[in-house]
Amino acid sequence: MSSSEQLLNKQDGISNTSIRKQATVWLMIIGIIFIAANLRAPLTSVGPLVSLIRDNVHISNTLAGLITTVPLIAFALLSPFVPKLGQKYGVERIILISLIILSSGIAVRSLSGALTLYMGTAILGFAITMCNVLLPSLIKREFPQQMGTMTGVYSVSMNLCGAIASGVSVPLAVGAGLNWQGALGIWGILSIVSILFWIPQLKNPAQPAVVARSAANNSQVKIWRSPLAWQVTLFMGIQSAIFYVLVAWLPEILKDQGISPSQSGWFLSVMIMASLPFAFIVPVMAGRMSNQRILVVITAALLLTGTLGLLYSSIQLLLFWVIILGIGGGFAFGLSMMFFGLRTQSAQQAAELSGMAQSIGYLLAAIGPALIGYLHDATHSWSAPLLIMVGASALLGIVGLGAARNQSV
Repeated sequence: MSSSEQLLNKQDGISNTSIRKQATVWLMIIGIIFIAANLRAPLTSVGPLVSLIRDNVHISNTLAGLITTVPLIAFALLSPFVPKLGQKYGVERIILISLIILSSGIAVRSLSGALTLYMGTAILGFAITMCNVLLPSLIKREFPQQMGTMTGVYSVSMNLCGAIASGVSVPLAVGAGLNWQGALGIWGILSIVSILFWIPQLKNPAQPAVVARSAANNSQVKIWRSPLAWQVTLFMGIQSAIFYVLVAWLPEILKDQGISPSQSGWFLSVMIMASLPFAFIVPVMAGRMSNQRILVVITAALLLTGTLGLLYSSIQLLLFWVIILGIGGGFAFGLSMMFFGLRTQSAQQAAELSGMAQSIGYLLAAIGPALIGYLHDATHSWSAPLLIMVGASALLGIVGLGAARNQSV
């Protein structure tokens, strides 16, 4: 073989290797997009169906609020243990297992009866927890130079599917005759498709031992003793509480103000859709800033204004205030996801901070829907619940100013 032929073969080999690497990267990106699509749709699909579920299984508003609260309790209980599972068995493998568990939980929840409703909701909550915790660290590990963009991509996927789920729930249940069981169960198709797209990641996963050595080489940080980590955690918890209260009760709030049941579901969908551009843009902006305090101030102002609008506005302006809440939610979610990477120095630290923030944060968030349902039952009004939301928005701004500092835990 001539030297020119050898050179051509070598160049072909390099070209094929480059193509394979690019294909692997794109498979990873597509897999992340599909996983993110599963993280809200099974939850946001519940809110518009609350009245149907409540009447069918004969539960109170407080217990109906628990349908949204149960996954949050699962997030809180499991989150601290997920980083260790990923470190020991591999992030890719744990994510695949979580998708299988998610499919099972959706199936169980869709069976008739209150018991299976709460059992299935708990199962899918545990599954979503594993992906919630591990995705930020996976992105920091695989895309360290594009962390803001990739965080934005998976935030948009998560919120877009959440918006679609809330909008189509009532039409599927009533218009298509699927009842609430079918309208909730249909999201199992998405989780199964996600499994198929994620299986290729098991061919070349990051070796657990390598991840463990990398983590050991980083300076050991006591995450739970860090004031900055607690500020990130509180920011995560408060923004989650606000979001899940709106997911659970915004349709009911709007129906009490004269919006029809089907329209109220689409209002929730519009709120989540309004968050999409900002769930993408804010992480990109945050990654280019030395600190993110101006973004925190804008976030708190939007949520305060939108909640006050719901409380005092006329029916004609309700859609406007719902959009303002959606924009504020996009800011808050984008910032909370970026703080895991921005405030840490390694992928394992990001996983540890994510686990802490989602544990304590979702424990706080779990109180929200049930508390709001209880206050509504006790007062027969949405005024007191919405005033609680106003206070939460202000507190979000205060803790966010600390979380936005240009420091690491």
